[in-house]
Amino acid sequence: MPGVNKDNEKKKPKKTSIPRTPIPEQDAKARAGNFGEVALGYTRDQALIEASRCLQCKKPKCVAGCPVEIDIPRFIKALEDDDPAAAIATLKQKTSFPAVCGRVCPQEDQCEKLCILGRKHEPVAIGRLERYAADWEARRGQAAKPEIAPAKGKKVGVVGSGPAGLTCAGELAKLGYGVTIYEALHKPGGVLVYGIPEFRLPKEIVQRECDYVESLGVEIKLDHVIGRTMTVDQMLENGHDAVFIANGAGLPVFMNIPGENLNGVYSANEFLTRANLMKSYRFPDYDTPIKIGKRVAVIGGGNVAMDAARTALRLGAGVHLIYRRSMDELPARREEVHHAQEEGIDFHLLTNPVQIVGDQQGWVEEIEVIKMELGEPDASGRRRPVPLEGSETRIPVDVVIMAIGTKANPLLTQSTKNLELNKWGNIVADEHTLATSKEGVFAGGDIVTGAATVILAMGAGKIAARSIDRYLQGQPLLTPEEEENLEAAARH
Repeated sequence: MPGVNKDNEKKKPKKTSIPRTPIPEQDAKARAGNFGEVALGYTRDQALIEASRCLQCKKPKCVAGCPVEIDIPRFIKALEDDDPAAAIATLKQKTSFPAVCGRVCPQEDQCEKLCILGRKHEPVAIGRLERYAADWEARRGQAAKPEIAPAKGKKVGVVGSGPAGLTCAGELAKLGYGVTIYEALHKPGGVLVYGIPEFRLPKEIVQRECDYVESLGVEIKLDHVIGRTMTVDQMLENGHDAVFIANGAGLPVFMNIPGENLNGVYSANEFLTRANLMKSYRFPDYDTPIKIGKRVAVIGGGNVAMDAARTALRLGAGVHLIYRRSMDELPARREEVHHAQEEGIDFHLLTNPVQIVGDQQGWVEEIEVIKMELGEPDASGRRRPVPLEGSETRIPVDVVIMAIGTKANPLLTQSTKNLELNKWGNIVADEHTLATSKEGVFAGGDIVTGAATVILAMGAGKIAARSIDRYLQGQPLLTPEEEENLEAAARH
């Protein structure tokens, strides 16, 4: 071009030469004593740099790894162009909860795992960029609103206001249906509000996302325990044309070892509910007592175990995390494990509880554990832990928190006629449509799959909304491939 001095022209660095942008975090020692967020989020400049790493692939693999089908290259390109408004608009086309997904979804096992750049370099930090766009919108105080279809005159009842229920309700509201969510607790959000600690997901963010769903026209009724307040059959009899069951898997699992009935033994569900939903960490400002001694044992190796251990640490305890396999098999997110180690959690790997020992007043005093070694793989594909006889030792503790899983609460399922369950008590639903054995009833999320991730529950909510829409229009339920082929045919 005339007038341009090519020698002085600033060359942009190759995308592959730009390192992945680390996210600012609270210092480990400081954050171990507070409930403020660990990750502080990207600045504008950091987001611009990270967004510039995206290769803008013609056939992006990352989208296939997203359970809610976000157009990832498009929202990242908007951020690279310094247009966060366009980025958040793109995100809101597919998800109502970018601030949640950007904080707690395991992108490393989903979209980022399939990032083309990640084959030879570090993948693009998709989750951190999603959080940046959502936080930018929150700072402006205005939420991008999608187009709402004209009212269809039909009503849908949704059981549970967790990620699956909220997603399904939001999608159906956008399609013009009247939607009512029935939540058992006194605040909406499900596991987002009772299960995930403040330092990973601030509750004001969850409330903001719930408010957004309500702004779409969804009604949320709190303190409604379906199976007790009313049944699913009564919902269908009293004006609901379809029902989506998304009440999660909230019944805690215990090990059935001696001493589990001692005072000071919690399920992770109860412990985290007291700390998160009922704000026991702010006692006595919030009148929710919680027993925390000087030494706490947390049993388990998943994300819930990490959340319980890190919460107990912030409440002032020294924490022992006891897990029966090695670090390689530990199922929690690497990021959460790294944070726990930085904060001073004491990991006891290849170790399993044998019994909990109490004092004369019936309070926890010690936990007896045994060393394990890894044998042949079990049904999960991980090597089965085998106890080493004679290796028993005792650890002095005041509190024991069991974080070894949850299962379906039978209250709803046992009160619902003609609803097929599997051997674990989960609802049987079609893999592609989420239709159950009961006419007009769909189910998704943890009540179907067992305990899984937030983003998979959101994906189930989207599938259910599509299926319910077709069902209420009298159309056959389709697999995603069949639906895609039908849409492609209509375009041509």
